[in-house]
Amino acid sequence: MTARIETQLDAQLQRMDRARAARIARPVLRDTQVTLSHGSGGKASHQLLEAIILPAFENPALDGVADAAVLSSEGAASLAFTTDTYVVSPLFFPGGDIGRLAVHGTINDLAMAGARPLCLSVGLVLEEGLSIDTLKRVVDSMAGAAREAGVPIVTGDTKVVPRGKADELFVNTSGVGVVRAERSLDARLATPGDVVLVSGYIGDHGMAVMLAREALEIESEIRSDTAALHTLADALLDSAPGTRVLKDPTRGGVATTLNEIALAARVAIAIDETCLPVRPEVRGACEILGIDPLHIANEGKLLAIVPQQHAGAALAALRAHPLGADAQRIGEVLAEPEGMVLVRTPIGGSRVLDMLVGDPLPRIC
Repeated sequence: MTARIETQLDAQLQRMDRARAARIARPVLRDTQVTLSHGSGGKASHQLLEAIILPAFENPALDGVADAAVLSSEGAASLAFTTDTYVVSPLFFPGGDIGRLAVHGTINDLAMAGARPLCLSVGLVLEEGLSIDTLKRVVDSMAGAAREAGVPIVTGDTKVVPRGKADELFVNTSGVGVVRAERSLDARLATPGDVVLVSGYIGDHGMAVMLAREALEIESEIRSDTAALHTLADALLDSAPGTRVLKDPTRGGVATTLNEIALAARVAIAIDETCLPVRPEVRGACEILGIDPLHIANEGKLLAIVPQQHAGAALAALRAHPLGADAQRIGEVLAEPEGMVLVRTPIGGSRVLDMLVGDPLPRIC
């Protein structure tokens, strides 16, 4: 009996070693056509980027899994630069719309690089037949979001395409920010012993959009959490200057973001399922639909990885800010198994948490 158990354990360890090696190696894309899954932010998106796009444009600014490129020149402050395109359907949903989402998302990408956002650009792709009232509502919402955040829209472009070629409206936003000299944030800096924090309830945005789009007969008050996080990030970094990683878990959710960090830093991350902040209505909708809240997009939350000695100050700073009042410590960084994320369950076991596979929530950002 003992010999049989040892054989089974050896086989399990060998499988884990092979899985670990496969995750750390550069992905190979076997698909012959682009699918919706390639835009989900999950495993297919990761493979597309790593196998096709990043090798084509390879340069130091693209190293790591940063939300913005940090560019420096001798004698000048470092600049952060980012761009994103929004194709959410429907255009308007509880708690937000495509315009506010675009402004907030680009500000947040700059904030996750430790940058103070300076300005934004906006590119609009309009479909022939789009209602002028709809267009005005979107651009007014964008203008309001930019004013509220104190980040002006300073340039842009508008294109019109034939009917049926753009599904009403697509929005591209780019942003520039200034990185303070003391900031050094990079997913590759995550170190065993570090603590993982999340700034509040997860899954709100993706579930709000899905319920609005699918017209499911689920009575719920779920609203998108879309928000500009630059002041929250500043408060955190001022209180915990040793913070190593900031990420906003958008497409692919918390699960995909943590997997990207684990792969970049070649560490493991373990999170405690009982500590995850999920609203009861979001959890209930996820159970009905068979979706894990950890795979659902967020647009007003951040993940922070901080050294153990800064964890208390970081959590206090988050909770003192209106956008981080529900912040929680959810896990820690481990040395092994390299490149993997584990969830500790309430019954004392653990399970592997992979990136989002497939595309259960298309067109959510």
